Amino acid sequence: MDKPFYKRVLLKLSGEALQGKGSFGIDTDVLGRIADEVREVADLGVQLGIVIGGGNIFRGLQASSEGMERTSADYMGMLATVMNGLAMQHAFEGHGVATRVQSAIGVEEVTEPCVTRVALDHMKEGRVVIFVGGTGNPFFTTDTAACLRALEIRADVILKATKVDGIYDKDPVRHSDARFFQHIDYTEVMTRDLKVMDSTAISMCRDNNLPLIVFNLSKKGNIKDVVLGKQVGTRVGVAR
Repeated sequence: MDKPFYKRVLLKLSGEALQGKGSFGIDTDVLGRIADEVREVADLGVQLGIVIGGGNIFRGLQASSEGMERTSADYMGMLATVMNGLAMQHAFEGHGVATRVQSAIGVEEVTEPCVTRVALDHMKEGRVVIFVGGTGNPFFTTDTAACLRALEIRADVILKATKVDGIYDKDPVRHSDARFFQHIDYTEVMTRDLKVMDSTAISMCRDNNLPLIVFNLSKKGNIKDVVLGKQVGTRVGVAR
Protein backbone atom coordinates (compact mmCIF):
# COMPACT_ATOMS: atom_id res chain seq x y z
CA MET A 1 0.00 0.00 0.00
CA ASP A 2 1.23 3.51 -0.83
CA LYS A 3 2.44 5.51 2.15
CA PRO A 4 1.26 9.15 2.23
CA PHE A 5 3.87 11.87 2.71
CA TYR A 6 1.27 14.21 4.21
CA LYS A 7 -0.99 12.95 6.98
CA ARG A 8 -3.44 15.86 7.24
CA VAL A 9 -4.15 18.17 4.31
CA LEU A 10 -6.42 21.06 3.38
CA LEU A 11 -7.61 20.93 -0.21
CA LYS A 12 -8.76 24.23 -1.73
CA LEU A 13 -11.18 23.90 -4.64
CA SER A 14 -12.56 26.83 -6.59
CA GLY A 15 -16.24 26.93 -7.38
CA GLU A 16 -15.30 27.16 -11.06
CA ALA A 17 -13.69 23.72 -10.79
CA LEU A 18 -17.15 22.23 -10.25
CA GLN A 19 -18.70 23.70 -13.38
CA GLY A 20 -16.62 21.60 -15.75
CA LYS A 21 -16.81 22.83 -19.32
CA GLY A 22 -19.95 24.82 -18.63
CA SER A 23 -20.08 28.51 -17.82
CA PHE A 24 -22.27 28.17 -14.73
CA GLY A 25 -23.52 25.71 -12.14
CA ILE A 26 -22.34 22.24 -11.13
CA ASP A 27 -21.21 19.42 -13.41
CA THR A 28 -22.12 16.14 -11.71
CA ASP A 29 -19.51 14.24 -13.76
CA VAL A 30 -16.79 16.53 -12.38
CA LEU A 31 -18.13 16.03 -8.85
CA GLY A 32 -18.01 12.27 -9.34
CA ARG A 33 -14.42 12.36 -10.58
CA ILE A 34 -13.32 14.49 -7.63
CA ALA A 35 -15.14 12.14 -5.27
CA ASP A 36 -13.28 9.14 -6.70
CA GLU A 37 -9.92 10.87 -6.22
CA VAL A 38 -10.78 11.99 -2.69
CA ARG A 39 -11.79 8.42 -1.83
CA GLU A 40 -8.37 7.19 -2.96
CA VAL A 41 -6.69 9.71 -0.66
CA ALA A 42 -9.00 8.92 2.26
CA ASP A 43 -8.30 5.20 1.79
CA LEU A 44 -4.62 5.95 2.45
CA GLY A 45 -5.59 7.10 5.94
CA VAL A 46 -5.04 10.77 5.14
CA GLN A 47 -7.12 13.23 7.16
CA LEU A 48 -8.71 15.65 4.71
CA GLY A 49 -10.41 19.02 4.97
CA ILE A 50 -11.76 20.86 1.94
CA VAL A 51 -12.55 24.52 1.42
CA ILE A 52 -14.79 25.22 -1.57
CA GLY A 53 -15.41 28.50 -3.37
CA GLY A 54 -18.66 29.66 -4.91
CA GLY A 55 -17.67 31.36 -8.16
CA ASN A 56 -19.60 28.90 -10.31
CA ILE A 57 -22.81 30.24 -8.76
CA PHE A 58 -22.11 33.79 -7.58
CA ARG A 59 -19.04 36.01 -7.38
CA GLY A 60 -19.38 38.63 -4.66
CA LEU A 61 -16.42 40.74 -5.77
CA GLN A 62 -17.74 40.95 -9.32
CA ALA A 63 -21.21 41.88 -8.13
CA SER A 64 -19.70 44.55 -5.89
CA SER A 65 -17.78 46.02 -8.82
CA GLU A 66 -21.04 46.23 -10.72
CA GLY A 67 -22.71 48.31 -8.02
CA MET A 68 -23.99 45.89 -5.39
CA GLU A 69 -23.16 46.75 -1.78
CA ARG A 70 -20.00 44.76 -0.94
CA THR A 71 -21.14 43.21 2.34
CA SER A 72 -24.37 41.86 0.84
CA ALA A 73 -22.52 40.62 -2.24
CA ASP A 74 -19.97 38.75 -0.11
CA TYR A 75 -22.66 37.08 1.99
CA MET A 76 -24.37 35.92 -1.20
CA GLY A 77 -21.05 34.44 -2.26
CA MET A 78 -20.81 32.62 1.08
CA LEU A 79 -24.25 31.11 0.50
CA ALA A 80 -23.05 29.90 -2.90
CA THR A 81 -20.25 27.98 -1.18
CA VAL A 82 -22.85 26.30 1.05
CA MET A 83 -24.70 25.09 -2.03
CA ASN A 84 -21.46 23.72 -3.49
CA GLY A 85 -20.55 22.03 -0.22
CA LEU A 86 -23.89 20.25 0.00
CA ALA A 87 -23.60 19.08 -3.61
CA MET A 88 -20.10 17.83 -2.91
CA GLN A 89 -21.24 16.00 0.22
CA HIS A 90 -23.94 14.21 -1.76
CA ALA A 91 -21.42 13.17 -4.43
CA PHE A 92 -18.81 12.04 -1.90
CA GLU A 93 -21.19 9.92 0.11
CA GLY A 94 -22.49 8.39 -3.10
CA HIS A 95 -18.92 7.25 -3.75
CA GLY A 96 -18.41 5.81 -0.28
CA VAL A 97 -16.70 8.79 1.36
CA ALA A 98 -18.03 9.70 4.82
CA THR A 99 -18.42 13.47 4.85
CA ARG A 100 -19.46 16.35 7.08
CA VAL A 101 -20.13 19.95 6.04
CA GLN A 102 -19.26 22.74 8.46
CA SER A 103 -20.34 26.31 7.78
CA ALA A 104 -18.87 29.56 9.07
CA ILE A 105 -22.30 31.18 8.71
CA GLY A 106 -25.44 29.95 10.43
CA VAL A 107 -27.33 27.36 8.36
CA GLU A 108 -27.73 24.68 11.04
CA GLU A 109 -30.65 23.02 9.26
CA VAL A 110 -28.29 21.75 6.54
CA THR A 111 -24.76 21.94 7.96
CA GLU A 112 -22.86 21.75 11.21
CA PRO A 113 -21.37 24.96 12.66
CA CYS A 114 -17.67 25.40 12.04
CA VAL A 115 -15.99 24.12 15.22
CA THR A 116 -12.33 23.12 15.00
CA ARG A 117 -12.43 20.46 17.73
CA VAL A 118 -15.42 18.78 16.10
CA ALA A 119 -13.77 18.94 12.68
CA LEU A 120 -10.64 17.28 14.06
CA ASP A 121 -12.73 14.54 15.66
CA HIS A 122 -14.44 13.90 12.32
CA MET A 123 -11.13 13.66 10.50
CA LYS A 124 -9.67 11.31 13.09
CA GLU A 125 -12.69 9.08 12.50
CA GLY A 126 -11.97 9.05 8.77
CA ARG A 127 -14.57 11.59 7.67
CA VAL A 128 -13.79 14.30 5.13
CA VAL A 129 -14.80 17.75 6.39
CA ILE A 130 -16.01 20.31 3.84
CA PHE A 131 -15.70 23.87 5.12
CA VAL A 132 -18.15 26.34 3.59
CA GLY A 133 -19.19 29.92 4.22
CA GLY A 134 -15.69 31.30 3.77
CA THR A 135 -14.37 32.88 6.96
CA GLY A 136 -17.90 33.93 7.90
CA ASN A 137 -17.00 37.57 7.26
CA PRO A 138 -17.27 39.83 4.22
CA PHE A 139 -14.12 41.23 2.56
CA PHE A 140 -12.25 37.92 2.84
CA THR A 141 -11.80 35.40 0.03
CA THR A 142 -12.14 31.63 0.21
CA ASP A 143 -8.35 31.48 -0.32
CA THR A 144 -7.97 33.25 3.02
CA ALA A 145 -10.57 30.86 4.47
CA ALA A 146 -8.47 27.94 3.24
CA CYS A 147 -5.37 29.28 5.02
CA LEU A 148 -7.37 29.91 8.18
CA ARG A 149 -8.91 26.42 8.25
CA ALA A 150 -5.56 24.82 7.44
CA LEU A 151 -3.97 26.56 10.41
CA GLU A 152 -6.89 25.69 12.68
CA ILE A 153 -6.77 21.99 11.87
CA ARG A 154 -2.94 22.04 11.88
CA ALA A 155 -2.72 20.74 8.32
CA ASP A 156 0.67 19.69 6.98
CA VAL A 157 0.05 21.49 3.70
CA ILE A 158 -2.51 23.36 1.60
CA LEU A 159 -3.23 21.82 -1.78
CA LYS A 160 -4.64 24.38 -4.18
CA ALA A 161 -6.28 22.82 -7.23
CA THR A 162 -6.27 24.94 -10.39
CA LYS A 163 -6.81 24.65 -14.13
CA VAL A 164 -3.07 24.84 -14.97
CA ASP A 165 -0.05 22.81 -13.92
CA GLY A 166 1.13 25.20 -11.21
CA ILE A 167 2.55 28.71 -10.88
CA TYR A 168 3.92 30.60 -13.87
CA ASP A 169 5.44 34.06 -14.18
CA LYS A 170 2.47 34.98 -16.42
CA ASP A 171 -0.72 33.44 -17.70
CA PRO A 172 0.31 30.24 -19.57
CA VAL A 173 -3.00 30.16 -21.45
CA ARG A 174 -2.25 33.51 -23.07
CA HIS A 175 1.54 33.36 -23.21
CA SER A 176 3.34 30.38 -24.72
CA ASP A 177 6.64 31.58 -23.24
CA ALA A 178 5.36 31.60 -19.65
CA ARG A 179 7.97 30.31 -17.20
CA PHE A 180 6.93 27.50 -14.87
CA PHE A 181 8.14 27.41 -11.27
CA GLN A 182 8.73 24.02 -9.62
CA HIS A 183 9.64 25.77 -6.35
CA ILE A 184 9.14 29.34 -5.22
CA ASP A 185 9.04 31.05 -1.84
CA TYR A 186 6.22 33.21 -0.53
CA THR A 187 8.24 36.42 -0.61
CA GLU A 188 8.91 36.00 -4.33
CA VAL A 189 5.24 35.26 -4.95
CA MET A 190 4.37 38.57 -3.29
CA THR A 191 7.21 40.51 -4.92
CA ARG A 192 6.26 39.31 -8.39
CA ASP A 193 2.56 39.85 -7.59
CA LEU A 194 1.76 36.37 -8.88
CA LYS A 195 -1.98 35.72 -8.67
CA VAL A 196 -1.75 32.46 -6.74
CA MET A 197 -3.88 33.56 -3.81
CA ASP A 198 -4.85 36.98 -2.52
CA SER A 199 -2.20 38.85 -0.53
CA THR A 200 -3.87 38.19 2.83
CA ALA A 201 -3.81 34.44 2.24
CA ILE A 202 -0.19 34.47 1.04
CA SER A 203 0.87 36.52 4.07
CA MET A 204 -0.88 34.09 6.44
CA CYS A 205 0.90 31.12 4.87
CA ARG A 206 4.28 32.86 4.95
CA ASP A 207 3.94 34.12 8.51
CA ASN A 208 2.95 30.66 9.78
CA ASN A 209 5.38 28.62 7.64
CA LEU A 210 2.47 26.80 6.04
CA PRO A 211 3.47 25.00 2.82
CA LEU A 212 1.36 25.34 -0.31
CA ILE A 213 1.28 23.16 -3.41
CA VAL A 214 -0.49 24.43 -6.53
CA PHE A 215 -1.42 21.76 -9.07
CA ASN A 216 -3.69 20.88 -11.97
CA LEU A 217 -6.99 19.34 -10.85
CA SER A 218 -7.94 18.17 -14.35
CA LYS A 219 -5.15 15.57 -14.50
CA LYS A 220 -6.43 12.33 -13.03
CA GLY A 221 -4.52 11.08 -10.02
CA ASN A 222 -2.85 14.39 -9.20
CA ILE A 223 -4.45 14.74 -5.76
CA LYS A 224 -3.16 11.32 -4.70
CA ASP A 225 0.26 11.93 -6.24
CA VAL A 226 0.66 15.20 -4.35
CA VAL A 227 -0.32 13.53 -1.08
CA LEU A 228 2.24 10.79 -1.74
CA GLY A 229 4.93 13.47 -2.03
CA LYS A 230 5.53 13.16 -5.76
CA GLN A 231 6.76 16.19 -7.72
CA VAL A 232 3.47 17.56 -9.01
CA GLY A 233 2.74 21.23 -9.60
CA THR A 234 4.53 24.10 -7.85
CA ARG A 235 5.71 23.96 -4.25
CA VAL A 236 5.59 27.21 -2.29
CA GLY A 237 7.38 27.38 1.04
CA VAL A 238 8.25 23.68 0.74
CA ALA A 239 11.84 22.45 1.13
CA ARG A 240 13.41 21.62 -2.21
